[in-house]
Amino acid sequence: MQIPLQIAYRHVEPTPAIENRIREEAAKLEQFYDRIISCRVMVELPHVHHRKGKLYHVRIDLKVPGKELVVNRGHKQDPAHEDLYVAIRDAFDEMQRQLEDHARRQRGRVKRHAVPPPFES
Repeated sequence: MQIPLQIAYRHVEPTPAIENRIREEAAKLEQFYDRIISCRVMVELPHVHHRKGKLYHVRIDLKVPGKELVVNRGHKQDPAHEDLYVAIRDAFDEMQRQLEDHARRQRGRVKRHAVPPPFES
């Protein structure tokens, strides 16, 4: 990465274990796609109704040449996100899928659908 990884927390107590997990996941992205310019990760625990439990929210903003990719894994999407490590894993898995799509488009390996001939009567 040209700009070092940035990690921010909101209503979450940062720990070395959380930071290490995020750095490991970011390193995997960089191994997959070495042209990453910057990566920002926001880990937060939004205020939610206590009946539903504490669901974590992880946002990743990744800049690559010519594009910015964003994963915004909302807390309402998956009850498994009561576990912060699951929320981090899911967000980085989604980012890897977006990077794969981006890399495929750059290489020109996008599946093109044939355009049907115009209907004539």
